[in-house]
Amino acid sequence: MLDRIALHQTRLKTPGISLDPKGVALGAKGLVLLPSLDRLVGFLALYTHAASLADLMASLSIELVRSKLGSREVVMSFAADSSERMDRMAELARLAGGFVFTGTKRHFVQYRDAAAPFGYDLREILPTDASIALYHTSFSQNYEPERRIPLSSLVLRLEPQLAPESARVPGPRWISAEAGLGPALIQYLVRSRVEAEVALAEWPPASEFDPAPLRRHLFKLESVPERMAPLLATTPGIGVFVPAGPGAAVELGYRHPINLRACPVFPPEGLVLLRGRGLPAIVLDKLPSLGPVSAFARVQWQQADPPAGKAVAAARSVDVPLRLALDTKPWRHITATMVPRERLGLLRQLSYRLSRKALEQTTIAFTPEGAVVQREQGVEGIPVGDFFQQVHPSIFVSAGYAAVPDVSPEVLFHALGSPASELVFLRSDGRRVGIAKSAFVALEQALLEAQTWTGLATENVAPALSAALPQVTLESPGFRPLRDVGGEGSSGSGAASG
Repeated sequence: MLDRIALHQTRLKTPGISLDPKGVALGAKGLVLLPSLDRLVGFLALYTHAASLADLMASLSIELVRSKLGSREVVMSFAADSSERMDRMAELARLAGGFVFTGTKRHFVQYRDAAAPFGYDLREILPTDASIALYHTSFSQNYEPERRIPLSSLVLRLEPQLAPESARVPGPRWISAEAGLGPALIQYLVRSRVEAEVALAEWPPASEFDPAPLRRHLFKLESVPERMAPLLATTPGIGVFVPAGPGAAVELGYRHPINLRACPVFPPEGLVLLRGRGLPAIVLDKLPSLGPVSAFARVQWQQADPPAGKAVAAARSVDVPLRLALDTKPWRHITATMVPRERLGLLRQLSYRLSRKALEQTTIAFTPEGAVVQREQGVEGIPVGDFFQQVHPSIFVSAGYAAVPDVSPEVLFHALGSPASELVFLRSDGRRVGIAKSAFVALEQALLEAQTWTGLATENVAPALSAALPQVTLESPGFRPLRDVGGEGSSGSGAASG
């Protein structure tokens, strides 16, 4: 049925087959015929061991086909971009017990081998209505597709294999904890001073009889201390997973038959946790929001100042109140301004002089005291109101002032309660103002739409900021700068004679 293609041969009978610049017969598509799904998994494991499937994902298709005799086999088709790609496919397919063909639509002929360095051509095209017609030197067979096999579903159904050496691989880890174990694991990580992020993931109820959704705590650690590894690996309800590719992780002590780093079938915005011991995989279509476990540390409230004249039995803590002090450093990151109500008219006039880009980048929130204008690129172009310096994505301090003690912005953020849904403004008059992020709208919309006075949460923290700031004044020293300093043994009011 097949003839070997000779050197410099130009005419071919197989539809859709042509010669590439090297003289090799090549169609638009390549096709690998494998006798079973086990051989398909073996072929994918061989291919991903040294190469990635990323270039084939756009054209890759896996189908379960059936011949006229009733036998079922697996066909994997892909774009045959070059003879180099087909050569690699042919080598791995022979190793996995399969056959490689090339063609364009329905008719596929055997790809080249050592017996035919330039490939094969049909001696005669057999009339057939089959969707796939394969021609080999040892057989000719027609197939009809039965069902398509998505590669992602195939990867999910494969059970990870035992691999004890994966426990010694350093690097980040994902930890899944059932709902009852999540809070205890959070406190354990806090007490152990382990940096980690935590999220609470939800799934629909398993059945109609379950009133609440299924919840699990999800932890992300850059590394697991050796002292904690045995406890996390042996506690029922807790699973430790090693990242194995984009959007995928495999349980500690196991490995997936296919190299998932070279098989990007899962969306990177989600997460798939592949478990061993026959357990189903944990699939997250979208990764939930993560936060530091240090936010769950125990909070200790500062005790009130004792009355004058009474002794305190014992010092309870060394906490100090938060204050704002004058800062002589140059202003930086001035990204917000508070405009009082009496100056809103000036803000409206300035809006006529702002560029279109500035109007799109600026947001505004209305409060009973006025308006708060924010722009990440800086608000220097809006010279009205009280300016604020951004020290944290959620914290703003009055320009020219600095929080004392001089702690890091993250520590200040946690000390203020970690307001995830609010922007906190520390004003120079000693007040802390919190405004919901949802209250901010684009300035270009606020100019033409009526706004409501919502989203304000103000708290007076005067007891913590009421301590008077020292004032330094400069006066002329006069003709005799040391006239108030007496000599040794004098009363201090008289001047030393000399």
